Amino acid sequence: MQPLLGPGDPPPFSVHNEQGKAPLLLLCDHASRAVPRALAGLGLPASALSRHIGWDIGALDAALELSARLDAPLVASGYSRLVIDCNRWPGGDGSIPEISDDTEVPANRGLTEEQIDQRAQACFWPYHHEVDRRLDSMTRNGRAVCLLVVHSFTPEMNGFKRPWHLGVLWNDDPRLAQPLLAELRRDRALAVGDNEPYSARASYEYTLAAHARPRALPHCSLEIRQDLIGTPNEARGWGGKLASPIGAAVAAALA
Repeated sequence: MQPLLGPGDPPPFSVHNEQGKAPLLLLCDHASRAVPRALAGLGLPASALSRHIGWDIGALDAALELSARLDAPLVASGYSRLVIDCNRWPGGDGSIPEISDDTEVPANRGLTEEQIDQRAQACFWPYHHEVDRRLDSMTRNGRAVCLLVVHSFTPEMNGFKRPWHLGVLWNDDPRLAQPLLAELRRDRALAVGDNEPYSARASYEYTLAAHARPRALPHCSLEIRQDLIGTPNEARGWGGKLASPIGAAVAAALA
């Protein structure tokens, strides 16, 4: 089978602030709504890909601001989560959804193992191999670093209006998550979810399990509600607002 990506397709990942000096690697698993040209938009209109089903709205802009404010390197995925989800185990539940939030994805129906592997080789593994390379470099000579994945979430799902402004997702390592929850909750105006609206303890969670847990790095994911970061300016504003709490939490985690 021919490679999925061709001339004119964007790269499968991007790296920002490559020389950042902070003991923190930022990731954005759902940074893009791009689709390889060969997949013809997955049979969806551009308006569908622009919704939360196609990417994490505002997450990349918030992560870019965090990268600049904290002087931390950032690795961002290059393709829509509907092509293949970079935070799901390849071939597993939700990796290449045929239906997402009641929207059918025509090009994802009835894929063969070869087609699934083609997407993984083109859009999933290059991103995660880059994360490994970054962590190898940052932890050389025993340097201690943290890993933080930046996500965003839709304000309403299945008729439920989510009350949280932010969520901290973690499994069984409290070193970064608990200080971050404490720092965020200093602002009494914020509703901060602890493993809400999703949980890092879910079996489908890939990124933290694959990269941070085997290396014993302090880690968690941060979720930001999408109606707060719907424009680049709003997202950058929240990135700026969150930089100090995250910086303090990283310092506490590595103390």
